Amino acid sequence: MAVATFARPRTPRSTRAGRSRSRTKAPLEYSILYTATLCLLAAGAVMVYSASSAESVLRNGDPAFYLKRYLMFGALGLATMHLISRRNLRLARNLTPVLLVVSFVLTAAVKVPHVGVSVNGATRWLGAGPVQFEPSELLKVSLVLYAAGLLAARPSRLASLKTLCRPMLLVVGAACLLLLAQPDMGTAMVVCFATVALLVAAGVKMRHLAAILAVLAVLALIFALAEPYRRARLLSFLHPWNDAGKSGFQGVQAMIALGSGGIFGVGLGESVQKIFYLPEAHTDMILAIVGEELGLIGISALAAVYGLIGYAGFRAAKLARDRYAKLLAAGITSLILCQAALNFFAVLGMAPLTGVPLPFVSYGSSNLVVLLGAMGLLLNVAATGGAARRSGGRLEAIPGGGDDDADSDRRRRDGRSRGARARDRRRAAG
Repeated sequence: MAVATFARPRTPRSTRAGRSRSRTKAPLEYSILYTATLCLLAAGAVMVYSASSAESVLRNGDPAFYLKRYLMFGALGLATMHLISRRNLRLARNLTPVLLVVSFVLTAAVKVPHVGVSVNGATRWLGAGPVQFEPSELLKVSLVLYAAGLLAARPSRLASLKTLCRPMLLVVGAACLLLLAQPDMGTAMVVCFATVALLVAAGVKMRHLAAILAVLAVLALIFALAEPYRRARLLSFLHPWNDAGKSGFQGVQAMIALGSGGIFGVGLGESVQKIFYLPEAHTDMILAIVGEELGLIGISALAAVYGLIGYAGFRAAKLARDRYAKLLAAGITSLILCQAALNFFAVLGMAPLTGVPLPFVSYGSSNLVVLLGAMGLLLNVAATGGAARRSGGRLEAIPGGGDDDADSDRRRRDGRSRGARARDRRRAAG
């Protein structure tokens, strides 16, 4: 007996190839962010070893002591980044209140006697021995998550300063007071700058923004003059050579390093300032070693990579499919760029020294792991537009959605008109 068989209509090979590429090819923004992050980590590993090898061989007997720790925490941060980039943003949004409370409690706990760890006169760490954690790094990311969620859920808060201040600016202000008590004015400044950038992205009125900036400027001046060590830093910034042996020592040594490097640098590993001249050479002041060994070319290359992160991050925010994803991407991008800019300005003598590490490059376990986790959220938005579904153990973007501008940008990036894509679909159906 004959059995009727029905053959499945064959899909044209070009269409199958196009579908396969659309499922596997990552968006341009994702590729730029991922590549830039890896480049900064590679540069960080090289420069941490170069800046710390001479000092660590004398103190620890191992020239690669800090390099090994950088690689260990970098691997942990990369694993965190990959894990977060494959989760739905709804999970991060739901966990934000818990994360914010935990970060506040841990940041306050560093001031408890026999709990916080003091280093160079600042009490910012928890832990013992070689394993220490800086809660302020977690606090600044949780504040971005909190602000993005609040502004996305209630855009009406932007209508007046009163509704804007309660509760968002009050929470940010309380966090800054905790940071200033450590003292850690650098992280407080990064939080304030990132919050202002997030408000701009959310569409705050310019008169409200001007009022906020005026209040921040007055408060910053008051806090800078209130403590003797802050006054000394401000004066050393204005006239570093007047007290080159004390308050201006670090700034002067950074200038000497940058001046010695010139345009092309003295050569990788050939720095003199890193050998007990420049304090914190492998952490906050690593950019000075980059300038000495690789010159203006090396500093410009780092600035260009951060510029790529800014371009891809804000582009991902523009193309995101919902308000929360847009604000989250803009907030995290602003956080990374504000911290990098503050470090650049301080090392180059354009701002007072604040002790803020260079993102992904400076040695610092807490900063490295937390910022890589934040980059995972940014990669998530870049890959899925903030709206995703799970398929086969991985996240895929949900078809459709997005505003007209985002769709227009995707059409330009795709390089084809809407009619061309419609003809492809008709051919596939036929």
